[in-house]
Amino acid sequence: MYYVGVDLGATNVRAAVGDESAAVLGSASRGTPRGPNGIAVTEAVLEVVRGACTDAGIAPSEAIAAGIGSIGPLDLAEGVVQGPANLPDTVERIPLVGPVGRLLDTDEVYLHNDTIAGVIGERFHSERNPDDMVYLTISSGIGAGVAVDGNILSGWDGNAGEVGHMTVDPHGFMTCGCGLDGHWEGYCSGNNIPKYARELHEEDPIETILPIEDPDFSAVDVFEAAGEDTFADHVIDQVAHWNAMGIANIIHAYAPLVVSVGGAVALNNPDRVLDPIREKLPEMVFINVPEVRLTDLGDDVVVKGALASALTGGTGDRARVENAP
Repeated sequence: MYYVGVDLGATNVRAAVGDESAAVLGSASRGTPRGPNGIAVTEAVLEVVRGACTDAGIAPSEAIAAGIGSIGPLDLAEGVVQGPANLPDTVERIPLVGPVGRLLDTDEVYLHNDTIAGVIGERFHSERNPDDMVYLTISSGIGAGVAVDGNILSGWDGNAGEVGHMTVDPHGFMTCGCGLDGHWEGYCSGNNIPKYARELHEEDPIETILPIEDPDFSAVDVFEAAGEDTFADHVIDQVAHWNAMGIANIIHAYAPLVVSVGGAVALNNPDRVLDPIREKLPEMVFINVPEVRLTDLGDDVVVKGALASALTGGTGDRARVENAP
């Protein structure tokens, strides 16, 4: 039996085909279209699913179920993404469940927020992860998948865990991609770090090697200049402050034993991202400080979680697979 996992991010779309043991047999990926509309994104998803099936040597109709981990917000009733914060406004509605189900000829298509798929992946593929844990992504956006007492929290509409839209700055210095002010994501996501750096530099225009005025200025430039440029170090320290504040809020809400961190910003800069958070948390957290570590699954955490969802009927329950006849 074959299963499909899909990871729809704001930057990349990935798909994997696996068997009943969750071993990956084939995969495919491509960049996420920036438009002209949501249908273009849907077509990209179908393209990578077809590519993963080809790589696995199967026809799409041979897959019996699919899991999708997607950027949000989601409309689970309609099986779509509605108004994603990190894609252009023209990408208003992205149909997913219906088109993927038709391609695979199956009604078993399970849609999750990408970070919920991430925590499913963490718990399904690693026996060392506890029943109380959080998977946090710091990438184009910021979000979390939460497990409490072994129960994965998704919310009635699938949008639990949108922690990047917690207000961390009541003064609203930065505007988030969703259009609201003061959100964690507005300061610390890969898309917004360069915008934050520009605003900080406008307030205090000190000499810097960072290409502040370059339209291609990115978070990569900030992290590459770390240790060599005083202003870059200042930006990274400010980002660490907001990251630690956001994680402290998560800790106080859910009391996890582990916070497992993924996403391109963290995976590519673990020392610059995680070490300052670990240093700052004890000063911010009233209860027990959990272990904060980089995910063991790397870039595969969401797609492997989506695959695990397909195997388990959307639950992520490893026992369902282990006890299958």
